[in-house]
This record gives sequence, C-alpha cells and structure tokens, in this order.
Amino acid sequence: MQPTGNLHLGNYLGAIKNWVELQKKFSCIFCIVDLHALTVPSNCKEIKKNTLEVTAAYLASGINPDNQIIFSQSSVYGHSDLAWILSCHTPIGWLNRMTQFKDKAGKNKEKAPLGLYSYPVLMAADILLYKATHVPVGDDQKQHLELSRDISQSFNRYYENEFFPLPEPIILESGARVMSLKDGENKMSKSDPSDNSRINLQDSSDLIYKKIQKSKTDSDPFPTSVVNLNDRPEISNLVGIYSTISKIPIEKVIDMYLEKSFSVFKKDLYEIVNNEISVVSDKMNRLLDDETYLSKILRNGAEKASVITERNLKEIREIIGFFK
Repeated sequence: MQPTGNLHLGNYLGAIKNWVELQKKFSCIFCIVDLHALTVPSNCKEIKKNTLEVTAAYLASGINPDNQIIFSQSSVYGHSDLAWILSCHTPIGWLNRMTQFKDKAGKNKEKAPLGLYSYPVLMAADILLYKATHVPVGDDQKQHLELSRDISQSFNRYYENEFFPLPEPIILESGARVMSLKDGENKMSKSDPSDNSRINLQDSSDLIYKKIQKSKTDSDPFPTSVVNLNDRPEISNLVGIYSTISKIPIEKVIDMYLEKSFSVFKKDLYEIVNNEISVVSDKMNRLLDDETYLSKILRNGAEKASVITERNLKEIREIIGFFK
C-alpha cells in the first residue's frame, strides 16, 4: 500500500481486512511502498507521516508484527537494485501495454515521470525479490502481476535457471470493492476532491453519519433482487458495503430491507460501518501518539526483510556473473 494519506473504507475493506485473514494462512510480507508513492510528486511532502499512518492502520486492523514482516520499501535497498536488473529483461513493448500508465498519464504522458512508466518493473522487483509464491491483487493490479510473471520467465530463460517462481494471484473478494459515495461508477479514492465521497478511517462518528446520510441513492424503491442492482451502481455499492462488513449475503440484505425505506437502511448501515471503523480508528490514534513504537516496528521489519533480500540478491548476482 502506498503511503499517500487519508486511508479510507475502501482501503480497509478492499485490502487491509483481507490481509489480516491472509496472515492466518501464510507467512506474509507487508511492504509500505514509499518508492512507488514518488511517482506522484504531491505524495512526497508528508511521506514519513503517511508511512506511520499506514503502519498504524495495519496494526490497528490486526496485522501481527511479531509473526509478519512490516517495513517501508525504501529502507530495503534490494528493491531498487533488483528493479534495475529486471528492467534490463523487460521489453519496452510490454510496458507500452500497461493500461494503468495510460490512465494515470492521460493526455500529458510526455510530461509523466519515468517512474510512473516503469512502475510495474519495480512492482515486479517487490514481488520477485522475496521469491513470493502468492500475491493478493485487486482488479487494477492484475495486469501488473501478469507482467511480473512474464519478467520472471524472461530472467529465468535468459540465464537458463529456474530461480524465480511464478507468483500466483490471490483475487480479493469482489464484494470488497468499495466505490465512491457520490458516484457508484468510480472507486472510493483518497484523491477525490470531495471528502464526502469517502469514509476515512479516522473520521468521527458524527462525520461518518453525515456522509452516509448524504450518500447518493436514486428515486426508485429499495431493490427487489440482486439483478435489480445491475443498473443502480450507488445502491449496489451501499448494499455491498453492508454485506461485506456484516458478512450477510447480498441476497439476504435485500430481503431484510425489501419493504423499508432508504432512510432506515442508511441508519442501519451507519451503525455497522461506525462499529467497524471506530475500533480501528481508536487504535490508530493511540498508535500514532507513539511514533517511537511505530518506528521500531518498521526498523525491525526492515531488518527481517533485508535478511531475505540479501540472501536472494547474492544468488541473483552469482547467476548473472557479477564480480564479487
């Protein structure tokens, strides 16, 4: 996750909450990707503060730093080293196919920084540096993971070695995709100019209530079936949030509110969102008051990560034939 500030409900339900469950099945590495954050210059101004915020969010949500590795990307130099090596095994044509660069650069791609263009190579290094076997990805990162697999195979073929495994995707639940409260066609985003479009993890209970009450719906009655949600993106989003937090299937949520008004539904939605977020928010605020503790977690994580990366980089250098 990038340390860009204003973590919101979409980050929590779409990523962090899923990661908390993953640690029960895997040995996980949670990398706060501050190098990736540099691709947007405005992200650089408060990068330390935002890194601590992400760390606090991880811990407050239930990620265990004693059993898992949490660190900032820039503190482990192997990420940059391997990114350069892998860039020499990545054809320009592969990067030209990356749709996210086209979306983010838009009409100003000639002015876009090189880092935004080569971002997927650094992402591949983040994965392959640890010889990761599984990577949790959302819809917007599937293409980048496929590129990571292609780069892995390119390196292995060139050096006639099977050093890098092919990382497998862990596709996060579709129900955890959280959209803007003002526009159900777009993801909830920290970059949206309207703060009412998102519920921030550190919003007060009063603010969460106001945002949910103001969230966009439509003039039709509550949906009668899942099919009825297809052409109603804002309603689908709110029902999906309710379902994801409550763990009640969408079909049952619809049955529960079939004869009720949106005002009743929104009141109940506020209750379950606030109950979930307030616990995380309270823990985050307590953790953020102890910067020394958060910094210690990150330093310890970087030391553990460096043990793995140095071992793997030593083998990579030997495979390439670098002078010792």
